[in-house]
Amino acid sequence: MNRLFILLLFVNLIFPRKTIVKIGTLAPEGTAWHDILLELGQKWKIASNGDVQLRIYPGGILGDERDMVRKMRIGQIQAVALSTEGLSELAPEFNAFFLPLAYQSFEDIDKVLEAMLPDLQRQMQESRAKLLYVTELSWAYWFSTEPIVVPEDLKDRKIFTWAGNHAYENVYKKAGYSVVPLAGTELLSGLQTGLINTIPTVPLYALARQTFGIADYMLNMKWGVLLAGFVIDDRTWNRIPKKYHKEFIEILNEVKKKSKSINRDSENKAIEAMKGYGLKVIEPDPDQVEKWMNEATRIGPLIRGNTMNRNTYDKVMDILYKNIPHQSK
Repeated sequence: MNRLFILLLFVNLIFPRKTIVKIGTLAPEGTAWHDILLELGQKWKIASNGDVQLRIYPGGILGDERDMVRKMRIGQIQAVALSTEGLSELAPEFNAFFLPLAYQSFEDIDKVLEAMLPDLQRQMQESRAKLLYVTELSWAYWFSTEPIVVPEDLKDRKIFTWAGNHAYENVYKKAGYSVVPLAGTELLSGLQTGLINTIPTVPLYALARQTFGIADYMLNMKWGVLLAGFVIDDRTWNRIPKKYHKEFIEILNEVKKKSKSINRDSENKAIEAMKGYGLKVIEPDPDQVEKWMNEATRIGPLIRGNTMNRNTYDKVMDILYKNIPHQSK
């Protein structure tokens, strides 16, 4: 018996157990986002000589982003590729990127990310997670079953909002809008049944999920920005041999740089593809844009101190002062 134990111990030392990292994502299979994760998994596998392998669960088959975060916390999966919604579940300061019309250029996003990254990483650590990278994913636009041109057009619409994000649900209700909380995986069924008729989403997701076939109007105005982040449970990261950490991070940075280029290109291609299948893109004139900016300014005080703390809101407004008038405390 002792000989068997020694033999097994010897085998484990010579041939260490592989680390399987199960990762969940809403990214539909076959999209550029899913391809990026496949590439990452292949490069990690090669860099670790097969000791670390990613097992990807795409298309929301593990549930919505909040569901996947909960699964990671209890150890059912070890990592998640998240948008801003899921990232804010782990680090509430990510709510700083849920500001209507605040971000109008990639430079805006980079400035705020750079300023807030230390706090975001600290909050991730407090949630026992490691933020391996974060970057912009795409711009979010209004997609709807009927044309939306000015804010008043939204008042009688049934607007999708993320289930579980009660703070934003309350903000939009206070602002006079009718919102319907749903899981991100229920967008298409919600449109098909008439439960919702208006969604703020990114073009590639609208194309991949075919929601544009029902919500076939798009207002060409950057209502918001969606971030993409790769998060791993800190226990899993610490279990990966440290000799691989540096190269893994370098690979992630390469993938991040590549994904930024792919994301920007994919958005334009997705819009053009949807236009070929009947999507109608509405171009607002300067007066209409001004009405939207005024509406964003009106909503600002409802967000400050509710969906994000006052200090964070004020910090973002200071960074983006040229984009949105600063709200006084």
